[in-house]
Amino acid sequence: MYDYLNNKEILITGGTGSLGKTLTKNIIKNCKVKGIRIFSRSEYNQWEMRNEINKLISIGEFPKVHISYLIGDIRDLNRLTLAMKGTDIVIHTAAMKQIPACEYNPMEAVLTNIIGTQNVIKAALETKPNKVMLISTDKANQPLNLYGATKMTAEKLFLFANVYTGGRPPLFSCCRYGNVIGSRGSVIPLFKKQMLENKHITITNIRMSRFWISLDRVSQFVLSRMGDMHGAEIYIPKMPSSYITSIIEAINTKYHLTWGDFTHEIIGLREGEKLHEVLINEEESKYTVRFNNYYIITRDLQPDIVPYTYSSNPKDNLLFLGDKGIIELLIEAGEL
Repeated sequence: MYDYLNNKEILITGGTGSLGKTLTKNIIKNCKVKGIRIFSRSEYNQWEMRNEINKLISIGEFPKVHISYLIGDIRDLNRLTLAMKGTDIVIHTAAMKQIPACEYNPMEAVLTNIIGTQNVIKAALETKPNKVMLISTDKANQPLNLYGATKMTAEKLFLFANVYTGGRPPLFSCCRYGNVIGSRGSVIPLFKKQMLENKHITITNIRMSRFWISLDRVSQFVLSRMGDMHGAEIYIPKMPSSYITSIIEAINTKYHLTWGDFTHEIIGLREGEKLHEVLINEEESKYTVRFNNYYIITRDLQPDIVPYTYSSNPKDNLLFLGDKGIIELLIEAGEL
């Protein structure tokens, strides 16, 4: 499926995270790679991931593959450069991702999401893999919080890193998408716990909407777009969105609940939180090429484009889902 990865050495920063593990499994299933290097800070998470992958290999679900589990931090340029030597493909997923954690620890967020990303670029310029992909977020578009601001900066660093290479490897591009179903920090397990255990749920705003995508689809999208990339692109999948309240209705349906089975409280938008998320703003749309299932934001002004906004708001997204649609999506993603 991803022929360009055959006989390649791959490094995944933040490789023990939800996406890193899903990428690893997808690569093992579909490619004959030379090796995969999992780079992360947590020895416990690496131990857990090693046991999980080894078990899948032992029962024959996965073929044997060489996986290196490398302890390190993207803040440490020397360690990162050593880990990247001899690689062909780098997928940069490592980041501080929780909005409250970034707000409460702003210097740490900058060190990881900005300086760490700069280190990935420096290491790549030194070791020269063929392709390097940054994993970004809709929060990077017109950011209102520090997390979004650091990821916006990371995107800019990656796109303009191509200036240093003159169109030769390493090539740098980005994937930007919305909320990932099944990832750590997803709101869905929180809602389940509040509704089933606490019998009290907190809702920011009943009109709030969000984009949704499954871990497996994110993984497939990232690996497919890396096969196409020429450098300096932002790739964005076409994603369904829904009101947050549709998630609650889906959980109600699954567990045969009604709104009368729990209390709810409208707490209002938190500082730095948007009512609707935006994946492509009007200015970016002038540089955007549309395909059947995704968009590419390029460096080139596209002729005859009528500026538009691609947001999670129902007026901006043809894939906006009602209660039934979000139920089907959550079932497909294994969350219901």
